[in-house]
Amino acid sequence: MSNDSMLEMYLFETTTLLDQLDSILLESEENEKLSSENINEIFRIMHTIKGSSAMMEFDTISHTAHKVEDLFYFVRDNGVEDQYFDDLMDLVLKVSDFLKVEIDKIHSNQPLSSENNELIEQIEDLLAIMESNQKVPDKDQKKEQKEEKAEKDIPEGNQVYYLHVHFDADSKMENVRAFMLINKLETIGKVLASVPDDPSNNKDAASYIAQNGFYVSLSSSLSKEEVLEIAKGTLSVNSVRFVDKLPEEEVEEETVVETKQKEQATDTTATAAANGRQAKQNLISVDLNKLDTLMDLVGEIVITESMVIKSPDLEGLELENFNKSARQLRKLTDELQDIVMSIRMIPISSTFQKMRRLVRDLNKKLSRNVELVLLGETTEVDKTIIDAIVDPLMHLVRNAMDHGIESAEERIAANKDPAGQIVLSAQNAGGDIIISVSDDGRGLDPDLILEKAKSKNLLTKPENEYSHKEILNLIMMPGFSTKETVSEYSGRGVGMDVVKKNIEKIGGTVTIESIKGQGTNILFKIPLTLAIIPSMLIRVGKEIYCIPISNIRESFKPAAKEVFSDPDNNEMIMIRGACYPIIRLYELYKIEDACQNIEDGILMLVDTGERLACIFVDELLGEHQVVVKPMPYYLSQFRITSSLGISGCTILGDGSISLILDVAGILNNY
Repeated sequence: MSNDSMLEMYLFETTTLLDQLDSILLESEENEKLSSENINEIFRIMHTIKGSSAMMEFDTISHTAHKVEDLFYFVRDNGVEDQYFDDLMDLVLKVSDFLKVEIDKIHSNQPLSSENNELIEQIEDLLAIMESNQKVPDKDQKKEQKEEKAEKDIPEGNQVYYLHVHFDADSKMENVRAFMLINKLETIGKVLASVPDDPSNNKDAASYIAQNGFYVSLSSSLSKEEVLEIAKGTLSVNSVRFVDKLPEEEVEEETVVETKQKEQATDTTATAAANGRQAKQNLISVDLNKLDTLMDLVGEIVITESMVIKSPDLEGLELENFNKSARQLRKLTDELQDIVMSIRMIPISSTFQKMRRLVRDLNKKLSRNVELVLLGETTEVDKTIIDAIVDPLMHLVRNAMDHGIESAEERIAANKDPAGQIVLSAQNAGGDIIISVSDDGRGLDPDLILEKAKSKNLLTKPENEYSHKEILNLIMMPGFSTKETVSEYSGRGVGMDVVKKNIEKIGGTVTIESIKGQGTNILFKIPLTLAIIPSMLIRVGKEIYCIPISNIRESFKPAAKEVFSDPDNNEMIMIRGACYPIIRLYELYKIEDACQNIEDGILMLVDTGERLACIFVDELLGEHQVVVKPMPYYLSQFRITSSLGISGCTILGDGSISLILDVAGILNNY
C-alpha cells in the first residue's frame, strides 16, 4: 500500500472517530452521565487514534490521545464522580477540537504542533485529582474537624497568611487549579482553611472561584515575600494578594452519599471488539473520486443507450426482438443508475451532529439556554451536497443563536419560554430534499430591513410595491446586514448572500419565512443528486430543451378565452380560480420559427417552491433521464447561464446538445 493511500485511510478513520467522539460526549452531557458502554467506546477511540497516529509518526496527536486513554482507563475502572463530570466533558471536547485542528493541518500540508503541554497538563491534573479523591465526610463531621483545627496551636515562629488568588481567565477547571495550589502550599506550611472549602469535592466550587477567586489561609515559617513567590509560581495562577481574613463561605457544600462501584468492562470491550471486527468485514471505504468516475460512466451508458435505441438507421423497421432487448437494457440501466446513486447517498445525521456541537458551545459562550431539535436525521443525500451545505447551515445556526434567539429576560418579558429552541429538519420531497432551520426568536423586522436596504441603495422599485416576501428576500442581497457591529460568533462578512450563492451552486433555492416576535424559518430546497435527473423534453421551434420533472406541476392545452392581460399588459391565465403569468420561451430565447398561437401550443405549470408560472412551448417530447453536463466556463463569465435561466446541458440520443432550463432562474428574471 502506498504512503498516500495509508495517509488517506488514516485521515478518514481519524475524522470518523472524532465525529463519533463528539456524538458520544454530547449524548452523555444530555443524559448527565457516562454509561459503561460510552466509556468503553471513548477508550477504544483514543486507543485507536493513539496507535494509528504513532504508526504515521504524528507524535503530538498520539501523545495527546494516549493521555486521554490513561484518563479513561481510570474512569473505566472507577467511574466518574458527579463533581468532575462537567470538567471531564469540557476537557475531552477540548481535546477533540485540538485533534481536529491537527487533522486539518495534515489535510492542508501544514506542519503539526510540536507540543501541547497546556492540554496535557490539564488532562494530568484532572486525572491526579480524580485518583486522589476520597469520600467526603458529612457536614457535622466537617464542622467538628474545622473546630479541632482551629483549636490547635500554631507552631511557634509560624505566621498565618490569608491569600486571595485569581486564576487565568481561560484556565477552566478552577476547582482543580485550587486543589493543585493547596498541594503546593502544603509543601511550605499547613493549609488551615479555604473558601470554598474542599474544592476538589465540591462541584459548585469552580463557578464560585471563577467569579470571586480562591481564598486560603496558611501557617508557614516563610516570609510573606517567599509565600507570595511560591503561590504565584503555581500553574495558571494570575494574581495573589494578602487579605486580613477569609470571607464567610458562600458555596453550598455537598455530601457524597454513595460511592461508585467499579465497572469491570473486560467482557464488554471484548464483545465490542468482536462486533467491530465483524462490521469491518461488511464495510469498505471508497475514494469519492472513484464514485464520481463511476457516476460519469453510468451517465455515458445512459447516453449511449439512448443513441442506440433512437438511431436513425432503425426508423421504419419492425424489430420486435430488438425492442424487447432494448426494454430490458433500459430496465438494467435504470437499476444500475439507482444503485450507483444510492452508493453516493449518506445520512445527513453527520452534518446535523456538527450543529449540536455548535449550539452546545454557543450556549456556553453566550450564556444562553437554547435547545436544538433534530428531525429527519436519517434522510440520505448525495455526498457532494452534504459537503456543500455544512457552511450555510452553520451560518444560519450561528445567526439564530446570536441574533434570532432573545436573552432569557427578553423572552420572559415577551411571555415566551426562557429557553429558546432551534429546529433543524430534513425530509425528502420527490426528487428534492427540504432542509429547514427555524427558531422561536424575535423574527425579522420588515420595516428595519426596508430601511436598511434603502440606506444602502439596494431597492429597485418604490418601497410600497414590495411584498412581505420580497422584503425578507432583501437580506440575501450582497452587502446587506442589519447588525451595526460585527459579532465574534456571526456576521463575519459571510452573509446571507453567500449562503444563497452556495445553495444555488448545487441547484437549490432558499426561502425565508418570518413573523416579527415569533421566529424565523429558512428553507433550502436542493436536488437529491446533481448527476442524472429525470426531465421532460420540450420543443420550441426547432430547439429542444429539458425541464426537470420536479419543477413541473401539470401541462395542458389552453383555450384562448382563458388568457387575459393584467393592468401592466402581462399575459396571464386563470386556472381553478388562480392567476398565473405566461412565459413564452420563444420570446425569451429569440426563436423565430416557434408556435405563437396559444391554442396550438402547450402550457406547462411550473413551480420553484417560491413562485408558480406557466411556460408556453410547442410540444412535449416525453420524459428522459438527463445526464447533466456543465456549461462551458466562458459562457458563465458573460452571465449567459444565470440571465437566461440555463443550468446546464445534456447530450440527446441523436448526439445533439440540449440545454437544461433553470426554472427558478427563468421566473426570477421574468
